[in-house]
Parts: sequence; C-alpha cells; structure tokens
Amino acid sequence: MRSTSDRLRHAISFELLGLALVTPLGALAFERPLHEIGLIAVVSAALATAWNYLFNLGFDHALRRLTGALRKPVWLRLVHAVVFEIGLLAVLMPYIAWQLGISLLEALTMDIAFAAFYMVFAFAFNWAYDALFPVPDTQRR
Repeated sequence: MRSTSDRLRHAISFELLGLALVTPLGALAFERPLHEIGLIAVVSAALATAWNYLFNLGFDHALRRLTGALRKPVWLRLVHAVVFEIGLLAVLMPYIAWQLGISLLEALTMDIAFAAFYMVFAFAFNWAYDALFPVPDTQRR
C-alpha cells in the first residue's frame, strides 16, 4: 500500500506534468494562445478533481443504499467510468465554449481531445510512476 506522502507526490506530479504537456499541445492543436489553453487546462483540472470527489461520494452512497455493499463488478466499473465522463463533459463543455467564445460542438471536440490525451497520459504516467517508485512489498500472512 502506498503512503499518504507517496499518494500526494503522485497526485501533484500527475497534475503538474499533465498541465505542462497538455497546455502547449492543446495550444498547438487548436491554434489558440498558450494562456487561453492554460486557463482552460487549469480550470478543467480543478473541476475534474472536484467532480471526481463528488461523483465518487454520491456513487458509493447510492451503491450502498441500493445493494448494501460497495463491491463493483467489471460491468459496474464500466458504467461508473462512462457516467463519470459524461458528467464531466456536461460541466466542462459549456465552460470551454463560454471561456473561448466557441460553439458547443467545437467545445465538445476540444473536450474529447483533452479526455483522450489524459487517458493515454494517465496510462503512461502511472506505468512510469510505478517503475520509478515501486509499491513497497508487504508481507502476506
């Protein structure tokens, strides 16, 4: 099991490196100024973090109320991930459209691109993080 300080290092380094990569790549891909994409990226990261907390809290309470447990089989994990992303999209798409003065369709395209980037980034980052900072072995009884 990872320590609290290790989890903090993971979360902070994930966000900082993600922002350092997505901001210039987004500015280049969408032909927008760096400061505009940077603002979108920082606000999106903050909203995603808040949504993650609220969504997971609500999901777990609903799951416990409906089933009496918190066990999530694979099919429910897939539902959880899809509903989470739809909720995040519902929050971010209007914000992106408003902030950049673009249509909802353009904001949808941008939001999907950011989500795709972060899926690939999360996979690569977590793989590299685990290689650089392996989980300490725990003795099994």
